[in-house]
Amino acid sequence: MNSREKENLIWVILAALICVGIFYVYHFLTTDPGEDERIVRVGFVLDGDESTPYSENFIRAIEILKLEYGDRINVIIRYNVPYEEAGDVLKELADMECNIIFTNSYGYGETAKEIAKEYPDVEFCEATCDNANEAPVVKNYHTFMGRIYEGRYICGLVAGMKMQEMIDKGKIEADEAVIGYVGAYPYAEVISGYTAFFLGARQTCPSATMRVRYTNTWTSYMKEKEIAAELIDEGCVIISQHSDTVGPAVTCENSDAGHPVYHVGYNQDMIDVAPTTSLIGARIDWAPYICAAVGAVVENEDIESQIKADVHGNDSGAGFDQGWVSMLELNAAIAPEGSAEVIDKAIEDMKAGKVHVFKGDYIGMNPDDPHDTWDLNTEYPENREASAPGFHYVLTKVITIEE
Repeated sequence: MNSREKENLIWVILAALICVGIFYVYHFLTTDPGEDERIVRVGFVLDGDESTPYSENFIRAIEILKLEYGDRINVIIRYNVPYEEAGDVLKELADMECNIIFTNSYGYGETAKEIAKEYPDVEFCEATCDNANEAPVVKNYHTFMGRIYEGRYICGLVAGMKMQEMIDKGKIEADEAVIGYVGAYPYAEVISGYTAFFLGARQTCPSATMRVRYTNTWTSYMKEKEIAAELIDEGCVIISQHSDTVGPAVTCENSDAGHPVYHVGYNQDMIDVAPTTSLIGARIDWAPYICAAVGAVVENEDIESQIKADVHGNDSGAGFDQGWVSMLELNAAIAPEGSAEVIDKAIEDMKAGKVHVFKGDYIGMNPDDPHDTWDLNTEYPENREASAPGFHYVLTKVITIEE
């Protein structure tokens, strides 16, 4: 290479370096210094804490969220928030410049929707509620819930197998296959859940019947224990629940009734507190929605556009098909033979749309209006139009509501 060629090469390199320098100077001058470092603030309002299975299950999702987004988010949690104080807490989080706020209980729904109107730049996401698409629709208010009836139905299959096993071994008579259910309130969410559980049990134990008692509170350890004990004293051999503490499981484990009794849980594995009586349970996995919703805010996208679920307006729901519902650990020490295989097949059938839970030779009656009935020979389309459960009929002759 002669001197002229070397000189030309040097000028080419210098020109390239100057162009690169100009680009970076322009980028620095025209870019918001905080744009690439934006931290999304995520608020949570919970009706309990780690000591209550329902909130503990929600907290599991929060931990997954933290792992996924790391230092791109800042999480602020308010625990044990009474419903009547939710408005002030939501405003506090919004004033702390939270970009998105999650509430975990139906009882917060109306308040969260009202507060959302006051803070149009904050996304409010309410679990288990059914009012996102009710007029007036608030653009930044969203609802979501997993199809937990799918998990409860499978829990029922296992419970029915256990009762049938007891019948076959002569431990109980066929008419003693009675399920006791500790429910929080006579809401559709609870009624749908225990009906799905019962219909699952009927598939594997045709003589099963059910008795339901309500605590009229979501979280009362002592009340749940009391009602579980009463149901056991009445002869129930399976106890399940739609309530938020481990009270029923502890009661089953400590029972000195003259008959066997087993427990089926919700939200949290209860084998630790009931190692000889806890059969199985199911839970909603909140992480898929929470992570996707926060991701949408991080990327400045519409929330519903990022959710893998059945989306209707501002409402989203899914089941086993999208990982929104999970089975808890099967207690192999007491599980009836073949339980694991039944569970696996049922999950696959659920994903394939082969299971029709709310269908059978039953009549359901609305407890608030005896003229409102549903013949389950025609399948009830649960969660077809909304993530929140809608089935609100008590099956006559086979399910008894006790005061």
